[in-house]
Amino acid sequence: MPGEAGPGPTGIPGRRTVASPSSSEGRPAHGADRWDLSPDHHTDHHTDHRADIRDFLVGRRARITPEQVGLPISGPRRVPGLRREEVAQLASISTDYYTRVEQGRMRASVSVLEAVARALQLDEDERRYLFDLAQAAGPARRAARRRGDVEVPPSVQWMLDSMTKSSSFVRNGRMDVIAHNALFRALHAPMFDSDSGSDTGNRRGRPNIARYLFLDPRSADLFVDWEAAAVTTVALMRAEAGREPRDQALRELIGELATLSTQFRTQWAAHHVRIRHYGIKRLRHPDVGRLELAYRSMDLPLSDRAVYDLTVYTAEPGTSSEDRLKLLASWTARQPSATEPTRHESH
Repeated sequence: MPGEAGPGPTGIPGRRTVASPSSSEGRPAHGADRWDLSPDHHTDHHTDHRADIRDFLVGRRARITPEQVGLPISGPRRVPGLRREEVAQLASISTDYYTRVEQGRMRASVSVLEAVARALQLDEDERRYLFDLAQAAGPARRAARRRGDVEVPPSVQWMLDSMTKSSSFVRNGRMDVIAHNALFRALHAPMFDSDSGSDTGNRRGRPNIARYLFLDPRSADLFVDWEAAAVTTVALMRAEAGREPRDQALRELIGELATLSTQFRTQWAAHHVRIRHYGIKRLRHPDVGRLELAYRSMDLPLSDRAVYDLTVYTAEPGTSSEDRLKLLASWTARQPSATEPTRHESH
């Protein structure tokens, strides 16, 4: 699950609030309402992606000062960061051309996008996101659709089950836990046992990490660094939205969370992006106490189109966290396997 390697400052208070859908607190923040794809909500997706490009590039301009890129400061500045003409200068294109790129009014070439990415000092995840947005802003070839279900290969579950000393799971881009081993289930028991019902699980009854984090107030009891986990979760979803702009279920999930969670709206508007993630996860388990675990995620191809995320958690040898993880593993080893065939969402 997402952990401490989240990008940028969180801007999240220590505790979360869940807004009532009918309250003024529950209205989506700038940009979030574009992701509401309920059946009676009609949206110009081409305009949506243009707005995403604009918001992303404006936000990245704002975080860089002229001094950081060796440009002189001339005259008073009304907004923080670089001006459009300064980005254009750094990218060796005209100001008018960059303005049209930023506003999503033209499809830029690969070389121009690369130049803009360098000018704005985008990291690899942000660069990929920019290219995904640029592609999505082009003529739509497909309407928003729901993904059909196919079986997760048994070999994937065998692989997870063989990791008896590590907690491991597979998730899709919508943060659904689609497969896991027994130790992951035991380590994240509060998420699996949450009594928030459909608020923390998807329609198939699987746990959804994002819903648990933002809609269950008790998630802060499990995640010591709740704010970092929240930032990373939204950044992963933002990257997925760039890769799969016509995934209707993802858009509905984003709209739901933007309506119900003030903290989700804040993070969504920040346009943080995360594709690969790793770091340290600190958990406060109700039975074995506090654990500090190293984790790393990696791509797991399941079909020609479906590439999901495999994440493995383990403890540093010789630490109290290792002892506690071993204790939890010994308890799960005594229990009969509860593994059932799982399914993932295909394209």
